[in-house]
Amino acid sequence: QVHLVESGGGLVQPGGSLRLTCAASGSIFSINGVVWHREATGKGREWVAAFTSGGATNYAYSVKGRFDISIDNAQNTIYLQMNNLKPAATGVYYCSAEIRASVVSRTRSYWGQGTQVTVSS
Repeated sequence: QVHLVESGGGLVQPGGSLRLTCAASGSIFSINGVVWHREATGKGREWVAAFTSGGATNYAYSVKGRFDISIDNAQNTIYLQMNNLKPAATGVYYCSAEIRASVVSRTRSYWGQGTQVTVSS
């Protein structure tokens, strides 16, 4: 009943910018936390940005100062603004969220299908 859909990926030149969108739909009482992950070819999955239920943000050291995570609660949409992109940022980006569907439900983890980001000249 809850779905996450990422969009906004594509091909961008080094130094360029992209904004990824993670749209949550379905029965949503609250979103308790959001994490953006990246999985690159030949590498394991790693987290790059997180937004906690308390409103705090955290970033991986490699993207700190260049990436910005934000959330629009009215639209149940999470964004990842990526600036000054480097080739190392290439990979499939996934959003995951801890969502409580109703007042009588417990939180559960949901994942989107991912969106490809390629940084290349």
